[in-house]
Amino acid sequence: PLILRITSPAPVDFQSPVAMSIWNPDNIQDVAESVGIASLHKDVVDHLARDVEYRIGQVIEEALKFMRHAKRTTLGTQDISQALRVLDVEPLYGYESTRPLRFGETSIGPGQPIFYVEDEEVDFEKLINAPLPKVPREISFTGKGRFEQPVAHWLAVEGVQPSIPQNPTSADSRHQELLPKGPGAYPYQAAISGNDNVSVKPLVKHILSKELQLYFERICSAILDEANDEYRSAAFASLRTDPGLHQLVPYFVQFVAEKVTHSLKSLFTLTQTMHLTAAMLNNPTLYVTPYIASIVPSVLTCLVGKHLGSIDMDAPTAHFALRDLAGSLLIDIAKKYGQSSTTLRPRIARSCLKQFLDPNKPFRTHYGAILGLTGIAGPDGVRALILPNLKVYDALLKQGVADEMKKTEAEMVIVAIIRALERLERDSTSMTNGHPDEEQLRRRLIDAVGEVVGSRIFELGRTRLMTAVLESDLTL
Repeated sequence: PLILRITSPAPVDFQSPVAMSIWNPDNIQDVAESVGIASLHKDVVDHLARDVEYRIGQVIEEALKFMRHAKRTTLGTQDISQALRVLDVEPLYGYESTRPLRFGETSIGPGQPIFYVEDEEVDFEKLINAPLPKVPREISFTGKGRFEQPVAHWLAVEGVQPSIPQNPTSADSRHQELLPKGPGAYPYQAAISGNDNVSVKPLVKHILSKELQLYFERICSAILDEANDEYRSAAFASLRTDPGLHQLVPYFVQFVAEKVTHSLKSLFTLTQTMHLTAAMLNNPTLYVTPYIASIVPSVLTCLVGKHLGSIDMDAPTAHFALRDLAGSLLIDIAKKYGQSSTTLRPRIARSCLKQFLDPNKPFRTHYGAILGLTGIAGPDGVRALILPNLKVYDALLKQGVADEMKKTEAEMVIVAIIRALERLERDSTSMTNGHPDEEQLRRRLIDAVGEVVGSRIFELGRTRLMTAVLESDLTL
């Protein structure tokens, strides 16, 4: 069996050299003399030296805990300060620096070196002429007196920025979106300062392989090539089906936004950018949801833009095909991504309604707005947003039909309105019995939707369409 013998330790002789502290007693004497104590007993000096050794070891132990928790292997002055704070000791001042300290060495006698921290020399002329630092942003507080606290606010909720004083307004955001971006956005400023070749280093490094960079350049050049239809079709087919293009999605979105912003007079460029957007949305391997908020403004521009295409080079009605394409693309976006963002449909409908109700906008803009409202809001939107405003809009249509310069666009708007009202016909479930008096029916239509649109609906002779329009008007 294992037998353990426990013996008491031998008494410690504090007078022996072994019991002495490793801390030099002469330091204790020097400190005592500096505070006015001329003579100090040897036993007191020994006890104070051991106490200093214990206290320093305690501080180092606490400092090592902070070092290990910070996942570091080098003990720093910050660790010592934190340890002193934990031990309720006044921290040291003057050694909180992120830069390494430079120590100088001097000597006060043979074998007595002294190390000191070298002071950095400051040139007052450079210090005075240095630019002032940026003014920090103001901190907002709530409450009064000693109950004031900093305020936390939402930057965005489900992709929508709340309209609060802490956030920029929509006008500021729209202005920033329209500003050109990139290193070469303001070349004239660089030329004025004398730097023609200025490169801006991005904050986040996005690495693309050479293959993807070459693919992006080839696709962009192919879709803008008017002479080679086969080359352009192959590019769109590749975008619709090829996997592994997720890294290029933000670059294609930015490319579309730049081309739409700076090529409003080129119908070909605008049309190809819409086809490019449609190809990206139709690719099942691409995750485009985070970029919908950046895609919608470009599509809306092609839908309700005031001036699309060139007056000299394009036919007067050529831009309507682009608006039809943008309208169908916007409808697909709303159907596909409306569930992920509950505010997507209301925002698009609000933008289209604003353009439709503005009498200063041209008929081409009203045409695109009616297309957008019809596709986004459906029969309920037509019944609630378009139909109640047709009576007031009739005066504008009369002026457009009477003006030879605006007649073509006004006729296109009438066609768009009738297509929108046809959605009510398909949505209607009422059955009409008998044939009411034609003149009375015509007057009722004119009273409901105005003379121009009411007469066109009556000329079509579709009783179910007229009934749907009149019933919708009565429910309103």
